[in-house]
Amino acid sequence: MRTLISTAFVSLDGVVEGPGGEPGYRNSGWTFQGIEFDPAAYELKSREQDEAAAMLLGRVSYQAFSPVWPGMTEEFPRYNAMPKYVVSTTLKEEDLVSNWGETTILRSLDDVAALKRTEGGPITIHGSADLNRNLSDAGLIDRYHLLVFPVLLGAGKRLFSGTDKDKQRLTLVESESYANGIQKLVYDVTR
Repeated sequence: MRTLISTAFVSLDGVVEGPGGEPGYRNSGWTFQGIEFDPAAYELKSREQDEAAAMLLGRVSYQAFSPVWPGMTEEFPRYNAMPKYVVSTTLKEEDLVSNWGETTILRSLDDVAALKRTEGGPITIHGSADLNRNLSDAGLIDRYHLLVFPVLLGAGKRLFSGTDKDKQRLTLVESESYANGIQKLVYDVTR
């Protein structure tokens, strides 16, 4: 069974939308605005790149990342080389870029569950707020890698849904605070 890891930049009030400057959100780029850069706070991102065996994305994040990330060979060498899976009911094979490695379209959460049952290393979920919420609600996420930023954004896409569901327990396995106010929180989902 493969481990499915949700990795996110998240505001203190749970917003994950537009952290890197993606267009269409009024607070886009909030991870870079008014927060001093501390490379130690991003060590988790480097480690994820070394440990992950595959990347899972929703359609919107795939379409945002695929024109940019393949050209970032110094920043994302392992991400660019690893297999990608895109969960979408509308994306077509001809919509996939040809310069970002092996990419497979999954059509449902059942397909994601089947992927988890295969052999291989961890799968990280990047961006993909809607997909994250649906996977969480379906009980498919095994771990959360969160970098929590000291900012309240109010409106915006949230990491967790407002669905009325049974309580889900988490076990803190790693945490660290940084001088710039960012908190690293790594949780395993307790089953």
